[in-house]
Amino acid sequence: MRIGVLTAGGDCPGLNAVIRSVVHRALTGHDDEVIGFEDGFAGLLDGRYRKLDLEAVSGILARGGTILGSSRLERARLREACEKSRDLSKDYGIDVLIPIGGEGTLTAARMLSDVGLPVVGVPKTIDNDISSTDRTFGFDTAVGVATEAIDRLKTTAESHQRVMVVEVMGRHAGWIALESGMAGGAHGICLPEREFDVNDLVTMVEERFARGKKFAVICVAEGAHPAPGTMEYKKGAIDQFGHERFSGIGTALARELEKRLGKEARPVILGHVQRGGTPTAYDRVLATRFGWHAVEAAHRGDYGKMTALRGTDITMVPLAEAVTELKTVPAGRMDEAESVF
Repeated sequence: MRIGVLTAGGDCPGLNAVIRSVVHRALTGHDDEVIGFEDGFAGLLDGRYRKLDLEAVSGILARGGTILGSSRLERARLREACEKSRDLSKDYGIDVLIPIGGEGTLTAARMLSDVGLPVVGVPKTIDNDISSTDRTFGFDTAVGVATEAIDRLKTTAESHQRVMVVEVMGRHAGWIALESGMAGGAHGICLPEREFDVNDLVTMVEERFARGKKFAVICVAEGAHPAPGTMEYKKGAIDQFGHERFSGIGTALARELEKRLGKEARPVILGHVQRGGTPTAYDRVLATRFGWHAVEAAHRGDYGKMTALRGTDITMVPLAEAVTELKTVPAGRMDEAESVF
């Protein structure tokens, strides 16, 4: 069997671990051949690929990013890929394609599968927002980075009697903010799933200062929004890939708190540092298991599906099920976090 593999969308700790696992299982377990397309679906369309052998993936388990490169594909080029899918499969001589990516990549994978290309998907997103899988690799790393940042910011916030607003990733799902906020003991958490009232945050900070606690740390997801009328904040425009460009809720909230409290408030935007660098042990193991099971699914002819973690087991679920809706933070989890503020 000749297997094609690509990584698309935003980079994520653990991508290289999946690539390595696919190559090892395919070559040593089945005597397959593996080729890697460069820069995601763009490489698939442009014919940019290279052979992946054991030497090519040596030493990449703990390496962040992706050795294949990544990119986002405009909708018009995605339709082009679907129209050419049968020709692409013949041109490259691949029997199955293993795309590794998030909601957009898996949607593209489903479209390719629907037009007849054998596809086995592997879910990837630090936001942990893909339905049908309990966890995605990269999320544990992102939460660890954000938690460490909150831990570190507490000491400097206390030293200078400041309010620190830590903005973490999370467009439509606030899993990173929820778990890093809880693990770091943030005094407030703002998520995309529930509009926040800035007056509640002001009251919380004032009460802390009245009790002699001269600092506060608030963890806010990039996609969080204030309740209408509580503070001025404009939604961003939509980019060419259909994603909202966020206007910087962390900076806006810090300014608003400083104005209302009369106390120094500083924004800290973690940004891409959350998805760069070395993956945690958990993410390396999960990514490796996903890669192994993707190859096994390919040999079973279990196409049109993706790997998923259910409890402690890896199973296969239809791509259609995976991309139907995003997995957002349920009300019960928000209530749990709120109880420890």
